[in-house]
Amino acid sequence: MRRYVSSRRLVIGAALVASLALAGCGAPTTPASRSTTPGSAPKTGSSSPATAPSAPAAVSSMNVITQAEASAALGQTVRAAVPGKATVEGGVAAVFYGPSVAVGTNPDVPVPNSVRVVLVTGPRAQFYFNDYRSKVHAVSLSGLGDKAYYDGYASVSVLKGDAYIRIAVAGPKGISETAEKMLAADALPRMP
Repeated sequence: MRRYVSSRRLVIGAALVASLALAGCGAPTTPASRSTTPGSAPKTGSSSPATAPSAPAAVSSMNVITQAEASAALGQTVRAAVPGKATVEGGVAAVFYGPSVAVGTNPDVPVPNSVRVVLVTGPRAQFYFNDYRSKVHAVSLSGLGDKAYYDGYASVSVLKGDAYIRIAVAGPKGISETAEKMLAADALPRMP
């Protein structure tokens, strides 16, 4: 019995050490996760010098709009964004659901009481902005980014430099171009 307990402790100890080592290698370092005082090293048991905080997360479809902003646009509290497929652009769409949408709803299918956000950055942004514009009855909008348009029935698209965002707000009373423009204005300062 004693040998079993010792072996068991060894296995648990090894697993704990391996877990801590892996967590240390892959875990982001943020100011809140370190305990330091000015001029001192981090209190992590390491003798290595403190490192600079990691860069903020890259802006993406999933974080260019906040849950609070999506809630304000929809006029009701929304759940945290879930990733769905960006059907026009490829990639990921952030989908926020209002309380009347069943948990587990397919995020790849637009439904009422939801907000869909797609952000494309880099050299393909202008292509997707223009490509979608050529396929819809685009109505130019002023005051948003470098160029913007309402697609005539479901979403607002905005181009700012090498970043393109498309936002669709399907509220309880239908599509809301006003809410879409409000969210686009909220997103613009976060867009690269």
